[in-house]
Amino acid sequence: MKDIRVAKLADILVNYSVALKSGDFVFIRSNPLAEPLIDEVLAHVLRAGGNPITQLSTDGLRETFYREASEEQLKWVSPVDKMLISQSDVYISVGAPANTRSLTGIDPERQRIDQVAHTEIMEIFMKRSADGELRWVSTDYPCQALAQDADMSLRDYEDFVYRATFADQPDPIKCWREIHDKQERLVRWLKGKKQVVVRSLNVNLTLSIEGRNFINADGINNMPCGEIFTGPVENSANGWVHFTYPAIESGREVEGVKMEFKDGKVVKASAEKNEAFLLSQLESDEGARYLGEFAIGTNYGIQKFTKNILFDEKIGGTFHLAIGAGYPETGSVNKSAIHWDFICDIRQGSEILVDGKLFYKNGDFQV
Repeated sequence: MKDIRVAKLADILVNYSVALKSGDFVFIRSNPLAEPLIDEVLAHVLRAGGNPITQLSTDGLRETFYREASEEQLKWVSPVDKMLISQSDVYISVGAPANTRSLTGIDPERQRIDQVAHTEIMEIFMKRSADGELRWVSTDYPCQALAQDADMSLRDYEDFVYRATFADQPDPIKCWREIHDKQERLVRWLKGKKQVVVRSLNVNLTLSIEGRNFINADGINNMPCGEIFTGPVENSANGWVHFTYPAIESGREVEGVKMEFKDGKVVKASAEKNEAFLLSQLESDEGARYLGEFAIGTNYGIQKFTKNILFDEKIGGTFHLAIGAGYPETGSVNKSAIHWDFICDIRQGSEILVDGKLFYKNGDFQV
């Protein structure tokens, strides 16, 4: 029996998140494990008049590439990938890994070389997104590997995903529009503000948001969503953060991360687990040691840490920072081959001051 929630999620992605229009060139990228959702997405795209192309890959193929490729091959960029990101009107990405740790045994330097080689494609993606030329959304299909990472059965994880995306509701799109309205009030209050101070037992950080825009993340680019974010002024971050949740990237779980900032730059970084990988990523390029994002999670329906950044960065009562590339629509000009999010819980003993006014305290907004 088909799960009606899969069709509802596809409808959200196609008709809300990317607001597909007849004639759109649609690039769909995923894993074969997500076939039930991809099948529904494809059907909805075709019904809406879109022209889709689907690209599927597996964890094993990716691992083989990193193990066998020469340095020259790691630096090679597929002209097909560049064309798809440069010319498509819509990009839909659906994650469904068979093994979230498939790249753990790969030398981080090999991944770094590949990432740096794809810097131009990332810049094209971000610029086209900021200019409104590329409408995109990323989501995950509930599968065994993600359920195991979340310490859930597959059935429980499916319920978690569909509840977080509102695919279990009679009118999911109405729910997301209500989220937009709630967050828009916060974004409007922040407009024109200059300085942010975040304090708790795990953070003492000051940064500038002068001239920058906060974005209302309401399910358009990430599904699920629920955050407000900006790109801080590149040379403004000063202070330190001890991130309370593990940061997971390329199959590696980096725990106990601490960073110190001076004039915007990460001048000291450490981790209790996989520190070498953290430091290798910070050396990716000049922009990797600067912040591309400051964000506050607003989705209070997500409270469990699942080791999946798509969900975890939205947890109500947290904030996160991303090192590396910033989103141009925020005003950020930081460029890098990486964009890596780190999350910190601020539900207790915390405050966020904006231009000296109490904006947030112990997990709740005060304005």
